[in-house]
Amino acid sequence: MAAEKKPPYYAPVGGLPPQDRLVTGKSHFTEAYAVIGKDAQQDITASYLPGWQATRLWVLARPMTGFAETFSHYLMEVASQGGSDTPEEEMTAEAVLFVVSGTAELILEGETYQLVAGSYVYIAPAARWSLQNRSAAPCCFHWIRKIWQPAAGLDKPESFVTSDAATAPLAMPDTDGCWSTSRFVDPADMRHDMHINIVNFEPGGLIPFAETHVMEHGLYILQGSGVYYLNGDWVAVEAGDFLWLRAFCPQACYASGTGPFRYLLYKDVNRHMPLKAAAAPTG
Repeated sequence: MAAEKKPPYYAPVGGLPPQDRLVTGKSHFTEAYAVIGKDAQQDITASYLPGWQATRLWVLARPMTGFAETFSHYLMEVASQGGSDTPEEEMTAEAVLFVVSGTAELILEGETYQLVAGSYVYIAPAARWSLQNRSAAPCCFHWIRKIWQPAAGLDKPESFVTSDAATAPLAMPDTDGCWSTSRFVDPADMRHDMHINIVNFEPGGLIPFAETHVMEHGLYILQGSGVYYLNGDWVAVEAGDFLWLRAFCPQACYASGTGPFRYLLYKDVNRHMPLKAAAAPTG
C-alpha cells in the first residue's frame, strides 16, 4: 500500500491536550528570538477580532519595543459562513494573505477571487477588501500586516493575487537547487518595503553560514522539518512551528527530514533606517 501523501501546508487543529500529557513543548522566548511550537496553537490561546464573524486567530507576532517592531502575523481560522466585510481598521497597513487549507471568497478592490490552499494575496495600503468562507469546511490562512513606509518618488504598490503553484522557485547560486526561494515580488521593485517569500530546501539543503542582518523575520514552517541555528542555539523545528527573530539575530539552518522543508518568511526591506536627532541643549 502506498504511503499517505502529507498535505503541502500545515494548518492548526486547535483542541486541548489531554490531562495526562507531559509538558514537553519547544516554545521559548529569548532576547534575540522566540519559538512558538505548533502545540501552542490550542483553543485557549486563540484570539478574536471585531468585525470578523465565526473566526478565531492565533497571534504569532506583534510589534514589541526592543524586540521585532515592524509587523504582526496572524494565523486565521474562518469557520463555515464566517468572514468579514470590514477586515482592516488601519488604512496605512499593507498585508499578505497566504491560504494553507480550505477555500474562501475574496473581494479585492471590486474584483472577486476564489482562494484555495496556496493562494497568495498582496493587499495594498487603503485597499478595499472583504473575505467570506462560503464552504462547509474551515479556511485557514496567514495574515501578515505592516505599516507601509512611503519614500520620495515612489508610488504605493498595487494589490495582486497569485499562488505558490504559479510562482517558480529561484535557486540560490551554487546549490544545485537544494536551496531556493519562491519570490512573489520583484526584489528590484522599491515600492515594496516588505517581502514575504517561501524558502524551500530539498533534503540535505542548508544555509551554510550564520546570517546576521538588520531585517526582522517571522518564519512559519509550512512543510517538513529542519534544525535552526538561532543566536548560538540549535533548535529542531517542524511543520506548524513559528520562529520570531529580531534584527541581527544570527541564524542558519539545514533540512533534517526526507522530504521538502519549506517556510513562509517575512522580512522588512528597501528603506532607510529611521534616525532620531538628539534634542537641542537648553539654557
